[in-house]
Amino acid sequence: MHTIRDWPASERPRERLLNHGPAALSDAELLAIILRTGVNGKTAVDLARELLQAFGGLRPLLEADRRRFCDMHGLGTATYVQVQALLEMARRHLQAQLQREDVLENPDMTRHYLVSRLRHYRHEVFACLFLDNRHRVIAFEELFRGTIDGASVHPREVVRQALLHNAAAVILAHNHPSGVAEPSRADIQLTRRLVDALGLMDIRVLDHLVIGDGAGTSLAERGLL
Repeated sequence: MHTIRDWPASERPRERLLNHGPAALSDAELLAIILRTGVNGKTAVDLARELLQAFGGLRPLLEADRRRFCDMHGLGTATYVQVQALLEMARRHLQAQLQREDVLENPDMTRHYLVSRLRHYRHEVFACLFLDNRHRVIAFEELFRGTIDGASVHPREVVRQALLHNAAAVILAHNHPSGVAEPSRADIQLTRRLVDALGLMDIRVLDHLVIGDGAGTSLAERGLL
């Protein structure tokens, strides 16, 4: 039985990552590094390719629920825990980067962070980024959760949390489980209610992002605030 150790050093995923950086590796090679070993005469890369094909790509695999993930041959609870830890580390790394700068100066990073936090949910989640007077992140909170059809958002609670964090501004965000990031009439009406409620406390709403399968839609860019 041939293993990855039998491959030339220049072709092994770990060595390629060390020599060329992680961007040089394919999805299967990156996944193989996490898997570490193969099964039933298959290398970790072979197994990774089969898993990616079974799930339909890297993102569906990473966002699979625990039962489906662990039911796949070659995966299990230990790997699921490792993947979830890696995903959360990536989210926290993005948040740490945001906390060091004015989010308005890096809207792409802000959007990427919010997409990473909300896109995988199968139910609707409403969240807020609370910002200081220099538009740096104080905290991120998921405030309301709903069904696949929507979440009940209470402006009073949003105001209360903003005051609790002593926020000078907020960025609102919620996901559409359908994957379509087009703002609904209800989204626009809710945004205006929140702008009015927070405005009474001199707290600015800088944007409201609707998260779908893509990068997300900004109500501020649409002129809907």
